[in-house]
Amino acid sequence: MSVLIVKNIDNEGPGTIEDFLVENSIAYTVVNIASEAVPTVDAFNTLVIMGGPMSVNDDDDYLKKERQIVRQFIDKGKRVLGICLGAQMIAKALGAKVYKGPAPEVGWYTIAATDAGMADPAFSRLAVGATSDLLVFHWHGETFDLPAGAVHLASNAMYPNQAFKYGGAVYAFQFHMEVNREMVYDWMTNEPLDMAELRTQTEAIYPSYSGRARAFYEEFFNK
Repeated sequence: MSVLIVKNIDNEGPGTIEDFLVENSIAYTVVNIASEAVPTVDAFNTLVIMGGPMSVNDDDDYLKKERQIVRQFIDKGKRVLGICLGAQMIAKALGAKVYKGPAPEVGWYTIAATDAGMADPAFSRLAVGATSDLLVFHWHGETFDLPAGAVHLASNAMYPNQAFKYGGAVYAFQFHMEVNREMVYDWMTNEPLDMAELRTQTEAIYPSYSGRARAFYEEFFNK
């Protein structure tokens, strides 16, 4: 197995995804698509697309290239995981509309897994026990329609389309499952949040959150 990880901005890296790959001796390459050449995609069987502050609707050439790469992996039946902007990129590549959401969703929020989400072998690993409620970390202001043929995995009141699966191995998550504590605190430094409260929340939530993320990785990368 070899994993291609595409970053859109330096500080939105693979976090605990990279930790998992290192610990399990899974080969991977990280590329910042805005400033670095992308290796030949045929050398990889898995694609991970990270987040970023830009919009998939922007006209930058590298975003068009990124969308083409996503489509290539999907068309060849390879594994794809999109996080935040990455999820929006998958939706766009599959012909769905991506647009501004009702308000920014920043911080720890609860989403609800659908019945299909709870039945999915990988996505259900993000749940706590038998409950369909998932407490996850968000940092986004855009959303997407579900692509034709996609399976709806999770929602909440503000952003009904929080996660979907397409085909057998393509997952798109609006939330950031890959964050470690340092990433949370770094990203939120300039956000209008109570940092003391955020730290209290994060320290309480993170041990379970990182474990649930790892459980998803075990299912996704070893499928």
